[in-house]
Amino acid sequence: MKKTAALFLLSVGVNCMTAQDIVPVHEFDIDIPKVGSPIQSTMYGIFFEDINFGADGGLYAELIKNRSFEFENPWGGWEPFGDVSIAEKNPCFNKNPHYAHLTYAGQITGTGLENEGFKGIGIKADENYDFSLYARTETNNPIKLRIELVNRDNDIYETQHLEIKGKDWKKYSVILSPKATEAKSRLRITMETAGTLDLEHISLFPEKTFNNRTNGLRRDLAQALKDLKPGIFRFPGGCIVEGTTIATRYQWKNTVGPVENRPINISRWNYTFPHKKFPDYYQSYGLGFFEYFQLSEDIGAEPLPVLNCGLSCQFENEGMDQHVPVDKLQPYIDDALDLIEFANGPVTSQWGKVRADMGHPASFNLKFIAIGNEQWGPLYPERLEPFVKAIRAKYPEIKIIGSSGPDSEGKDFEYLWPEMKRLKVDLVDEHFYRSPEWFLNSAKRYDSYDRQGPKVFAGEYACHPTNRENSFLTALCEAAFMTGLERNADVVELCTYAPLFAHVDAWQWRPDLIWFDNLNIVKTPNYYVQQLYGHNAGTNVLPLTMNKEPVTGQSELFATAALDKGTNELIIKIVNTGIQSKKIQLNLNGISSGKHKGKLMVLHASDLEAKNTLGKPETVIPIESAVELEAPATEVSVQPLSFLVYRI
Repeated sequence: MKKTAALFLLSVGVNCMTAQDIVPVHEFDIDIPKVGSPIQSTMYGIFFEDINFGADGGLYAELIKNRSFEFENPWGGWEPFGDVSIAEKNPCFNKNPHYAHLTYAGQITGTGLENEGFKGIGIKADENYDFSLYARTETNNPIKLRIELVNRDNDIYETQHLEIKGKDWKKYSVILSPKATEAKSRLRITMETAGTLDLEHISLFPEKTFNNRTNGLRRDLAQALKDLKPGIFRFPGGCIVEGTTIATRYQWKNTVGPVENRPINISRWNYTFPHKKFPDYYQSYGLGFFEYFQLSEDIGAEPLPVLNCGLSCQFENEGMDQHVPVDKLQPYIDDALDLIEFANGPVTSQWGKVRADMGHPASFNLKFIAIGNEQWGPLYPERLEPFVKAIRAKYPEIKIIGSSGPDSEGKDFEYLWPEMKRLKVDLVDEHFYRSPEWFLNSAKRYDSYDRQGPKVFAGEYACHPTNRENSFLTALCEAAFMTGLERNADVVELCTYAPLFAHVDAWQWRPDLIWFDNLNIVKTPNYYVQQLYGHNAGTNVLPLTMNKEPVTGQSELFATAALDKGTNELIIKIVNTGIQSKKIQLNLNGISSGKHKGKLMVLHASDLEAKNTLGKPETVIPIESAVELEAPATEVSVQPLSFLVYRI
């Protein structure tokens, strides 16, 4: 074991034993007839925010950066060559008015455009890619374009041609089928005949998207979300909901309707971290609220949209000039009410018709809405209150989620919880990015929470070691902490790890659940903890105690038990954070005597710093095996540094 791992274990109170010591037997009493609180089907979910190039360049399958030339630098992502300029006279799309104007007079150097994609364009041999653009020409003669996929060395992977005719804007498309796999290719468009030409909304999509949807999602990333078996899907953030200014907040109405006419928005992660500036980081809104709702449906999760409450980021704005006065909140409240109509309203309603026109006449069956993200102080509840009143009046069936601020304790946290109770929100969103020690010590956090107050949504959490890297250490601490979430399912109804995605060449924040490059993904040990919980949640809590107390770190052990009424199975989760094996006697009270077959899933690493990488994606993965436990009592051995799930 590495020295750093051993030091961590000593810091959280591991009692090292010699070989001569007698290994004690720890008795877990599980009272199966005493069926406890329901575990909500939404308990374990996912939270998406467009950080670390998680949307454009990530989950959203579009491969062209700045496809409509709308960045502050309109050539962001592009390298023009020859006589090329940006124009906006008589545009194709009024909300994206800029386009490229090209003139070619036969010069040797040629005229055209080259796009770098998102740290390159990932292509795979013999797969199809849908290329499209909108174009018009001022000349009477047709203009031929050569479309190529190339690399920096001018190796050409695919060439196709288009012929542009007419003075009116028209969409043109062609299928590209590269003959090689390349993570960092580029798209090149070259005029082959003389004349003038306007190009707009230049797009390249893999033909194979998740569920083969048009304007779809990257298949492997979306499938990884579905494989978590999430109960809830929170979107679109996070801090981008607030915006650095009120003008840069996320506005859902800009993200629906024809994708070509959705105005872009600068991402606050473009500039928030000086050491990680990405001046080419914008939100195209190609992945918008319709697509978020559709993804929720596709992966079997309840949608949970988060809306701005009239406050921009309070970390960035100490004054009031970027916050909306309470008496001017009505447009923001209307946005919330209109969103519920967009999700659930009949096709005859204004916003229900927009949803239907986009291809989904049926309701998305929205049940939750969150107002505000990490706001704090009196500014927040005084703005939240009119939202609550308006939503309760028109949509009393919708559950409203408020916030306890950015901290998991302290004066702002202690101020906001009573305010959330006063406003009678249904759930309170708590966030914690904390140390390994905090996660282990907080496995009992919810044991003493008020059972009569609003429920808890652990909306953003991740274990943050000093190096801020994903590792088995962080995953193990999160697994231990989550035993306390499940044991207190009468208080905690939702929880989501954060952030979700990170591009290995364009990240601003870590740790993250899933890392990826332009061709591959890697699921972190943290991912597998979430997956094990998601697939083994159960329907009801069962009492599990050691010496008549919940198992919350005694002898480096953490545990919880649940019943799955649907399959009539007992589910036991055990975390051993110690460096010795533990003998545990499972007293299965209330189960029929005899042998019971089942399965055991184990997530283990001998090195707490072990991690999965793109080169070695399966360093830490769960191992499943068949087991047989004897009732009413059976003894099991739990290996050190492990997370176990028994399903009997």
